[in-house]
Amino acid sequence: MDISCAFPPMADTPAHIELAERLGYHRAWVFDTPTLQLDVWMTLALTARRTSRIGLGPGVLIPSLRHPMVTASAIAHLSLLAPDRIEVGVGAGFTGRNAMGQRGLKWSTVVDYVATVQHLLAGDTVEVEGARTRMLHWAGQAPERPIAVPWRLAVGGPKGMEAARGLGTSIFLSRPSAGDDYGDFPGVTGMVSGVVLDEDEPVDSPRALATAGPGVAILYHLASERRDGSVSSLPNGDRFLELVEGVPEDVRHLTTHEGHLSQLNAIDRQVLDAAAMRRSALLCTADQVPAWAQRYADMGVTELTYEPMGDIPDALTRFATAMGLG
Repeated sequence: MDISCAFPPMADTPAHIELAERLGYHRAWVFDTPTLQLDVWMTLALTARRTSRIGLGPGVLIPSLRHPMVTASAIAHLSLLAPDRIEVGVGAGFTGRNAMGQRGLKWSTVVDYVATVQHLLAGDTVEVEGARTRMLHWAGQAPERPIAVPWRLAVGGPKGMEAARGLGTSIFLSRPSAGDDYGDFPGVTGMVSGVVLDEDEPVDSPRALATAGPGVAILYHLASERRDGSVSSLPNGDRFLELVEGVPEDVRHLTTHEGHLSQLNAIDRQVLDAAAMRRSALLCTADQVPAWAQRYADMGVTELTYEPMGDIPDALTRFATAMGLG
């Protein structure tokens, strides 16, 4: 099982990924959340110039944010900067769309988008918005077609998994569950967040809250977006819902998604206590981390991807040391 990492696209992210390469991480994924952070492709390009080994990729793109030709051109450019190191992740959109007040895309839209970009990279002529188009880049303007890169779909249920099977891609999973079996996919990335605790450190210490808290808060954000009452099953879930519903509905999404996978917002801080923190995917001491990681390998996860938060260099280093990387 490969050990990778994932980051929001911020000014310091290229330096963080450079550190991840030195620590021995396999790949670095960068989020596509323009409402909250900076541009994924600029971040990856800057990172490509600072690194030489670590794999790179958007994790994950939201199709509605870019014309297929824009994405094809970006992939071509990154392939020049970091040849043989690129993989492309795509999803239907959680915070990348929800933070702008939009619902997730239909999986048929995602499948059509991926297929269109793949055809463009192959040098084919395709129809986009009622017009025929293809990559017209001359020699020296882009790599020669076909440009082959692996793809990975972020799936949250059976419809997403069926879409990935149809495209023959690997998958992302945000919360792999014990007992699940993902063996029929070419690759399975488990995205996890949390904290490597010091001995006797409380699960709700200031450091633990900063490092693991944003990952726990996402459970509340996602449950409230489902609008199916599931948020009430979480510790202090009714209080979270009360606070969210106290915000005017037309701007509620702006408040709910502040700090996505980077820091706790004003509502999160009123809800996350020790009971809530125990919902973190990773919440153990360094000596317990290898056994914790083995559970994911047993499910069929082929790439375990850690999302460091809080003091990112410290979190990255602690996890790498606990996993014996380097």
